[in-house]
Formats: sequence, structure tokens, C-alpha cells
Amino acid sequence: MHQSGPGGVQGPRRRRLSRVASSRRAALFLAFAVLVLWPAHAVASAPKPPDVSAQAWILIDADDRTRLAAHDPDQSRAMASTTKLMTAYLALHELPLDKPITAPAYHPIPGESLLGLEPGERMSVRDLLYGLLLPSGNDAAVTLADGVAGSTQAFVTRMNRAARRLGLDETSYANPIGLDASGNYSSPRDLADLALTLRRNDLFRRIVNTNQITLQTGDHPRTIENHNTLLLNHGWINGVKTGYTPDAGNVLVASGTRKGVTLLSVVMGTPSEAARDGDSLALLDYGFSLYTREAAVRPGEKLGVAQVPNADANVALTARGGITTSVRRGQSVDVALHAPRSVEAPIRRGERLGVATATLAGEPVGRVPVVAARGVKPASGSVLADVDDVIPGPRAVVWIIGIGLVAIVILIGTALATRPR
Repeated sequence: MHQSGPGGVQGPRRRRLSRVASSRRAALFLAFAVLVLWPAHAVASAPKPPDVSAQAWILIDADDRTRLAAHDPDQSRAMASTTKLMTAYLALHELPLDKPITAPAYHPIPGESLLGLEPGERMSVRDLLYGLLLPSGNDAAVTLADGVAGSTQAFVTRMNRAARRLGLDETSYANPIGLDASGNYSSPRDLADLALTLRRNDLFRRIVNTNQITLQTGDHPRTIENHNTLLLNHGWINGVKTGYTPDAGNVLVASGTRKGVTLLSVVMGTPSEAARDGDSLALLDYGFSLYTREAAVRPGEKLGVAQVPNADANVALTARGGITTSVRRGQSVDVALHAPRSVEAPIRRGERLGVATATLAGEPVGRVPVVAARGVKPASGSVLADVDDVIPGPRAVVWIIGIGLVAIVILIGTALATRPR
């Protein structure tokens, strides 16, 4: 913690350390014990990533993109319907949401996921995005592709250009759907990067966090449900996209928020939907175990001291309120006090004199006002200044109270003096 102001910057606040030994021999023994025992203790107490069935996976902090754990995260594999994340990315960037798009003829193979569009049916881009991401409609994907580029092949060219632009070097697209093809693949790292980029979009976050919705455009209303069963069964899960093909196995990009932290996992090549969901939950639970809620600043905590030259005194600066944040294992919160190093009396108790800011990994996580812990009067103070020490509030109120007390005393004295004997 440091205090800054007109007088300069005060160095970081350090906790006072007690003396642990009275001799050099004891100090050397203590140092040896720390070096020998502490690493073993630290390794033993640190949680380990879970064993999962996925052939490749990654776990990331969605806020700062820190990789928390991974296995073969750069391995390119068939990605199934997570391909539609890029289809959604281009549609969100290229098309007005209210624009109606005409569905082309689509001839699915047995078992494909469909929204159920008829050739020539017109549906808004917004509703097509819901149909793309919730039931994973292949016909919605082809319709959006035509709306963006005029044809599926032209759209695939744009998909690959966007992948290069976004730095998705382990990704290639052969269709906007995710059907198995030699040129359609990605890696856990690339899928995580694309999903985190999409999460910046408010509509995307809202769509992938929707359990069920009725689409009003098209030839008739349609009620659709999300294929992400984790979202349906766990309130803290808020996205993102499922996928399955024979080559890819089961794939899931999942996100969830707990303790004020959002994490994102990607599992590829799981043998079943149950394994897909179980692996994702295990990874996210592990990730959240790395975080704790900490009070960076407590209400009423003394954060510094200001000099009061015209009273030959100091006044403690305390926090009016607190700051609590989630901290990952190995991180620490820094608190900076921004207040003048000296102030002039009179000072009211509770008077705001500055602000304290808490930062984590260089990013602000909270601010709280800093106030005077007590009132201070000038060295040539008066009785009213003494009253101000113990009565908070504007000085005008203190003056009114003081004048009222004097008036009451005068009235009582007058009444006693004129009372008949």
C-alpha cells in the first residue's frame, strides 16, 4: 500500500515481523527448515487437475485468459458443431440482426441437427443465431452462410481468413456446419480463444445462456431448447457450445461463473455425452478451487495517517466501506492510498480526505473513500471546535447546536434570577 499526495509518495506498507530467534544458530536452523520443508508442504497442499477422459482439453480464466491447466491443448482434431462458433462470429460481424434471410434448399443426411427451415422461408439473423447455437441447426448455418457470402464455398473462404486474422493457427474450416471433413479441425486452445472473443458480444452471451426460446420470425413460431445439458442442470453454467460427429467424438466448450470469476473449458474427443459433461464439470470445479474471496480493505480499517500542522497533531485515515474480490492462488491484491500527507484543521470526524484503490494483476477491482478517524481543531481552538471532535456532520450543524445550548443556559439563568423568593 502506498500513500500519495502533494507531499509525495509514501512507500509500501509492510507488516511488522516479530523476532523469531535470539541467536545466529537458531536463525540458520530456521532457514534450513524452511528450505527443506516448505516446498514439500506447498506441493502437497496444491490441488491437482482432475483425470478426465477427453483426449485433449484446456481450462482458462475468461477474464485475463490465464491458462489454468491443459492436456495437448495445441492438438488439432475434428471439432464437430463447435465449427458453428466461427459461423456465428462472421454472422454477428457481417449481418444486421433484424435482416430477414431466405433459407436455401438443404438436404440433410440422417441424424443431422436441424432447425426445420423450409426452402424459401425467411427468418431474421437474430433468430437464425438462436437456431444455430441452441439446437445446433445445420440448416440455420447454411442459411447464415448464404446471407454473409452468397454461397457456402465463399463463406468457408471467409471463415479461414477470419481464423488467420484471429491467430487461430491450429484451425481450418471445410464447411460452416462441422460435418467430418479432412480440412475441418481445431484445437482446444483455438476453440477457447474464439469462444472468449465471442463472449465480448452481449447478444452471443445472452444466446448461449438461454435454456429455451420461441422464435417469432419464419413461417411460424418455433420453440427451441439448448443442447447444452450442463446449462439446463447447473445454474452457474452460462455457455457455450456442444458438438458430436463420429470422427470428433463428443466436444464441449463450456463456461461458468462462481465467486465473481468466469472460467472456460474445452474438452475434445470424449467417448460419450456423460463423459463430456463430467469432464467439463470436473475441470471447472478444479479451476474454481484455485480462487478464494478476500477482503482487500475492511470497513473502518486504518490505511494511513495525515499530518495536521496547524494543530501539531496527526489524524488516522480509515476506510469508509470495504473491498472484497476473488484472488487466484499465487496472486496478491495491492491497495494504494491516494490522500494528502498533510491537511489543515479544522477537520470533522468522518470527513472525506482521499480514496483507496485495490488492484489485482494491475487491474482495478474496487475503490473506497478514506475519511478522518476523528475531528481535529486548530491549536487556537474554541469550545465549539471541541464539540466538533465528537459530533460528526457539517460545521453549520455544530454551530447551531452550540448556539442553541448557549441560549438555553441564558434562558434558565434569567428564569432563576427573576423567580420570586
